Amino acid sequence: MNPDINVRIFFAMNYDNRPIGIFDSGIGGLTIADGLIQLMPQESMIYFGDTQHLPYGDKSAKTVQRYALGISEFLLKNNCKAIVIACNTASALAFDIIKEKFPEVKVYNVIDPVVEEVIESKKSTIGVIATRATIKSDMYAQKIKKLNPQISVISLATPLLVPMIEEGFHNNNVSHDIISSYLSKVELSKIDELILGCTHYPLIKEEIKQYYKGRVQIIDSPTIVAKRVSNDLQKCEMLSNSNEANYQFYVSDLTDSFEASAGRFIHYSNIQLDEVKLWG
Repeated sequence: MNPDINVRIFFAMNYDNRPIGIFDSGIGGLTIADGLIQLMPQESMIYFGDTQHLPYGDKSAKTVQRYALGISEFLLKNNCKAIVIACNTASALAFDIIKEKFPEVKVYNVIDPVVEEVIESKKSTIGVIATRATIKSDMYAQKIKKLNPQISVISLATPLLVPMIEEGFHNNNVSHDIISSYLSKVELSKIDELILGCTHYPLIKEEIKQYYKGRVQIIDSPTIVAKRVSNDLQKCEMLSNSNEANYQFYVSDLTDSFEASAGRFIHYSNIQLDEVKLWG
């Protein structure tokens, strides 16, 4: 070959225009959907909120796994190329089972990306607030300790926060009192960072930041998870190149309150919830 000849080699990029499936026990996982839409506006998405059975945080592992598998089957029947478990409880209790049951699809949870983000920050004491089931699973502490045994992890169940947010109580005296009651617990008094271990909690992130007044760094999942999914799909050449992304939103039990509340969780003006009964 003549060394003076410039040779350009073009590699064809593969694309996958199938939608990304996202599910949660309710509409809190719309915060994860919002993160994905903001970072990947070209991606179509199907969201399923299991409002018939929320909250997952007070249910047994077997029950959560059964619901999660049923929703995953629904998303796969709708041709999803990936499943994002936008629920900390289901991520803790059903992630491995979904991966084993459906090896043909990419599956992501909301715990692993956050854990890796915390490890990189190199803080010494990490707090976690979440539902009872997520805290009982001890998944955050186990994963953090596995990667860095020197980090101290303080976990606290905060069961009133989800119903508080679902009912629209935030940025008022009710939410201030409940948040303060939890965060003032002595267990959390010496933390450097706080993981918001529930996808509802980004809606009260600013109130939590106000409580700590800059003393504690707040870690929530939407942006972190969106970056993980985007980077991974890019490596696997599974990103969409569509100019017309389509968003579908389903719930298992449609009520006026959920439809009215959905817009608070996502920066998307045309959201419309449709009811799908997966369990009769």
